[in-house]
Amino acid sequence: MSAAVELRQVSKVYGSNSTEVHALREVDLSVRTGELVAVMGPSGSGKSTLLTIAGTLEEPTGGDILVAGQELARLSRQDRARLRRRSIGYVFQNYNLLAGLTAVENVALPLELDGVKARVARAAAMEVLANLDLTERATRYPDELSGGESQRVAIARAVVGERRLLLADEPTGALDSLSGETVMRMLRLASSDGVACVVVTHDAQMASWADRVVFLRDGRVVDQTLPGPGPDSLLMPGANA
Repeated sequence: MSAAVELRQVSKVYGSNSTEVHALREVDLSVRTGELVAVMGPSGSGKSTLLTIAGTLEEPTGGDILVAGQELARLSRQDRARLRRRSIGYVFQNYNLLAGLTAVENVALPLELDGVKARVARAAAMEVLANLDLTERATRYPDELSGGESQRVAIARAVVGERRLLLADEPTGALDSLSGETVMRMLRLASSDGVACVVVTHDAQMASWADRVVFLRDGRVVDQTLPGPGPDSLLMPGANA
């Protein structure tokens, strides 16, 4: 399978001189289409920075990023924005749903912003919501949805259309274990449909849904492993059980 996103020797430095912070240090990471990768690590290890750079939301200080085989440094700002809008979906811990739009309107919005006719965008949004058992909640506003429902709507918005890369930052962090497992099941379903998924999580049980777990510490990839039979197998290398 081809790589949906590839980071080559990617570094990110914030500040300068005495305030300089190395968020990422020469990170190499490749995620294939149809692969679900979990990223774990302590606070400040660079997990969220890795996601924002992989999703073209910010630029690295050094190194190269390829999305769908396209080297981002060679693309104009407009082309990067188009690639981000059409090919990359985001799921955030706080959902980022627009309060004034219904569930189906939130999901259809990215398509409409990309020039898809409202009727076609709504039909596509309804199809994705149906796949997530949210048909009956489609006309509800965000404040009328439970946390688990809101997160599923956020996932629907992230995968609608021709998205090939889905990036999720602590998508289950604010949910109970049952809702969290529902979210991970949805991400697993997306990956089985050929979407490459990268999920930042602190929860070993959630990471056990992944094909591969990448551990970050101090901005570096320190280990990669396949999920084991239980949460204890996903502790950070060197961590105490």
